Amino acid sequence: MRPALRGLGLAGAATLLAAVVTAVVLVGFSLVTFPAYGNSNVLRALTVVGQTAALVLVVVGILAARAGERPGGRAGLVRLGKLAAPTGSALLVAATLGIPLAASRLYLHGVSVDQEFRTQFLSRSTTSPGLPDMAYADLPSFYPSGWFWLGGRFANLAGLEGWAAFKPWSILSLAVAAALVTVLWTRLLRTDLGAVVGLVSTAMMLTYGSPEPYGAVVALFIPPVLILAWHAVHPTADRPAGDAPGPVQRPSGIAATVATMVFLGASASMYTLYTALAAGTVVLMAVIATLLALRGRTDYPAWLPAARLAVIGVGSLAIALLVWAPYLLASLGGAPADSGTALHYLPDSGARLPLPMTAGGLTGLVCLAGLIWIVVRARSSRRAQALGLGVAAVYLWCLASMAVTVLGTTMLGFRLEPVLIGLLMVAGVFAIADVAGLLVRAAGRQNGSDRPAAEATGYRRRASAAVGVVAALAVLAQVQGIPDHLHEEIRLAYTDTDGAGERADRFPPGPESHYADVNAVIAEAFPGRDKTDLVVVSTADAFLAYNPYLAYQAVTSHYANPLGRYADRNAAMIAWEEATSGEELHALMTGTDWRGPDVILARPTGDGYSLRLAEDTYPNDPNVRRFSVTIPAEAVSGPHFEVHDVGPFAVIVVR
Repeated sequence: MRPALRGLGLAGAATLLAAVVTAVVLVGFSLVTFPAYGNSNVLRALTVVGQTAALVLVVVGILAARAGERPGGRAGLVRLGKLAAPTGSALLVAATLGIPLAASRLYLHGVSVDQEFRTQFLSRSTTSPGLPDMAYADLPSFYPSGWFWLGGRFANLAGLEGWAAFKPWSILSLAVAAALVTVLWTRLLRTDLGAVVGLVSTAMMLTYGSPEPYGAVVALFIPPVLILAWHAVHPTADRPAGDAPGPVQRPSGIAATVATMVFLGASASMYTLYTALAAGTVVLMAVIATLLALRGRTDYPAWLPAARLAVIGVGSLAIALLVWAPYLLASLGGAPADSGTALHYLPDSGARLPLPMTAGGLTGLVCLAGLIWIVVRARSSRRAQALGLGVAAVYLWCLASMAVTVLGTTMLGFRLEPVLIGLLMVAGVFAIADVAGLLVRAAGRQNGSDRPAAEATGYRRRASAAVGVVAALAVLAQVQGIPDHLHEEIRLAYTDTDGAGERADRFPPGPESHYADVNAVIAEAFPGRDKTDLVVVSTADAFLAYNPYLAYQAVTSHYANPLGRYADRNAAMIAWEEATSGEELHALMTGTDWRGPDVILARPTGDGYSLRLAEDTYPNDPNVRRFSVTIPAEAVSGPHFEVHDVGPFAVIVVR
C-alpha cells in the first residue's frame, strides 16, 4: 500500500509541475508579439532553447537519481530526480508545441479538415457539464467525450471560448500525459532508464501523434500498459529469497490487473481505435498465457489468465460506461440510426503495412534496433515479450483492416502507425541500453581480465559519460527536427482565420472575419436565446467550430452521430431545392423527425442561396464528395423567412 501511495503522490506532484511549466510557457510567450513561425526563424530558435532546457532538466533528474540510489545516497536526491525527469518531458511538450504556435491562437492544423470537427466538439463541450453531441440537438454524444469533456471544464475554468481553449488544452493535456507516462516508466524501470524511455516516448508522440491530441494521450501509455498487462495475465511467482526453503507464493500481478483495467476504461472514454487495439492485445496475451499454463510452463493455474482478463474486461467496461451509457441507452431504446461510415476510409497508407524500421534516419534505425532486440530477447525478457505481442497485434490489425475491404469497410489500420512506432522506439531504447551496458562493462576490462577496482570504476564512469553525451545529442537532434516534421500543421495554424476573425500571419483574413456580424444578426433575431438553443444550417467553414450552435447537419458522415440520421438529413436538404414558395419550404423544414433550423447560413448565388453538403464515396479515395444545394430565392419569401446580407453570406432567419 505504501509504494502505491508514494506512486500516486509522485504522479500528483508531476501533474502539478507539468501544469505550471505549461502555463509559464504559454502565458509567458503570449505576452510578447512574435512574427509568424513561417515568416521568421525567431520562434524556431527559441523552440530549440526550450527543448534544450527540457533535455537538461531530464539529465539533471537522471544524475540526481543515480547519485541518490548509490549506497549511502540521499533519498531527497532520488525524489528530486523522479520529479525533474517528468517535468522535463512536460517542458519538451510545452516548448515543442507552445513556442512555434506562440503567435497563433489556433492549434496544429488550424481548423482545417478533421481539426474543424474537433474544435466544434470542444466548443459544444463547453456548453454543458453533460455529454452533448458535437453537432445535433437532443442526442447524447456518439464520439468518445472524455478528453473533450475535460477540455470543456478547462475552458470554463479559464474563461475561454471552446475554439480559444483548444490550443492550450491540447498542449496542457499532452504535457501532463508526458509527465505521467515518465512517472510510470520510472516506476516500472530503474529511474535513469525510465526517464530516457519517457523522454523518447514523448518525442515520438509529438512527432507522429500531436495533431490528434486526445489520441496521442492514449497512444503514449500503450507500451508501459502492455508490459503491465502481460504481468497481469502472465504473472511471475513470488519465490523465497536466495536458496531459503519454502513454498512458491501465489503469483503477483494484482496491481498490474487494476492498472490495465483503469487504462482501458479511461482510454475507451477518449479513443476507441487505440483502446480496441490494446484490448485485443490483452486478449492475445491471455490466450498465450493460458496455453503456457496448460503445458505446465507456469507457476499459476490455467484458469488465472482468463479470470484476470474477465476482471479487466468487466472493470474497464464499467469505467467506459460513464461516457458511453447515454448513447447506448438511446440506441437500445429504439431510436432510428444510420449504419455509420466512421470506418469508411482507405488512403494509400492503409493499403500497405507500415514498416518504420525501413524508413531510414534516426527513427528508422532505433525502430530497427527495437525489432532486433524484441526478437533476440523474446525468450528471456518479459518486456520484449509484451512489446513484441503489441507489435504483432498492430500487424494483425493492419492485415485484418485490409482483408475486410472485401466486406465494404476497413478497420482504419493505417491510424495505428504512431502506436507501432512508439512500441518499436521503446524497444529500441532498451536495445541501446543493453549495448551501452556492454560497452561500459567492457571499459572496466583489459585484455580479457578486469582492471584494478579503482581504475575500472574510473573507466566505466568515463564510458558512461561518453554514452550519455552521445545519447543526449541524438535526442536533441531528433526533437529539434519535430517542428520541421509538423511544418504543414504549423502553417495552417497561421493561415487559417481564427474565431476572432484574424489570421496569425497578419495576412488579410478569410470570410470567417464576418462571423461576428453573423452572430449579431442572429442575436438580434432571437433576443434572449442562447447559441446552444438555436439550430443552424451552415456549410461555412468553421462557423460551428467557433460558435456552439446546434448543427442541423454534421460536417461529414464519418464523424456524425448514427442516431442523427445523416443520410436522411442530406435527403431533406436536397428536397429544399424543389420548393417554390415560402410555405412549401417551411413545411419541408418542419415536417421531419428532428428539430428544424432556426437559421440558415448560406452563400448568395444568382438564382438563390447555396449550401455545400458532403456524402461518403468509399471505397474511393478521397472518400468524401462535396456538392451544392441551392435554395430558390422565391422559396425564402413570405412571413417564415428573413434574409440578411452579411459580407459574402446570407443569414436566413426561419420563423
